[in-house]
Amino acid sequence: MKIIAMIPTYNEASNIETMTASVINCGADVDVLIVDDMSPDGTYKIVEEIAKTNSKVHLLLRKENRGRGYAGIDGFKKALEMGADFIVEMDGDGSHDPKYIPAFLKTIKSCDVVIGSRFVSGGKDEARGFLRHAISNLSRVYLSFVLGVKIKDSTSGYRMFKREVLASFVNNLKANDPFIVTEVIYWLKKNKFIIKEYPIEFLSRFSGQSKLRPLTLIKYLFKVLKLKIAG
Repeated sequence: MKIIAMIPTYNEASNIETMTASVINCGADVDVLIVDDMSPDGTYKIVEEIAKTNSKVHLLLRKENRGRGYAGIDGFKKALEMGADFIVEMDGDGSHDPKYIPAFLKTIKSCDVVIGSRFVSGGKDEARGFLRHAISNLSRVYLSFVLGVKIKDSTSGYRMFKREVLASFVNNLKANDPFIVTEVIYWLKKNKFIIKEYPIEFLSRFSGQSKLRPLTLIKYLFKVLKLKIAG
């Protein structure tokens, strides 16, 4: 059984070494695939050095078609190519604690996808302020209304997929930005896969600043509607 944690990165030099070590020491046998978009801060150079002495660490360096969405798509495809039976998608800033991976692995035995959820019983999101909470809640309600998705944390980017599930729709993904998180949810619902949410605590970044901007929410609302119409 092969588990690969796929982590898209951009300017995470101050976080990536700690994050990589945390995944490797999470309590499960996990390989780490860092998907980096030629970060100006040299994130990929740090990963290259780590990979020289640790065969569990791998780097996919992207020089074209940059963006969070395309990085995720290429990362998914690379993980499948590497023979992953289970693929974990997570952020590289430390907000997604790898300690939950063993629990995800147990949970996925009775479903197709596990989503790390801040909003189910036992979940926490104490690292974010009122505005970020409001955005998450608005997104959840909107997604439920437009697409009929009944998930409490539909914007969570911390997820585990079975190989055959991800392989069934990865070639349909088109988003070049963080909207890929919702695009994946759309395909999971369309194909009637079983989704379970597992409670997690969303942590503060190890360091640095969040890349989320208010304009992202506005674009998100329109893209969800466009996805519904196209589907």
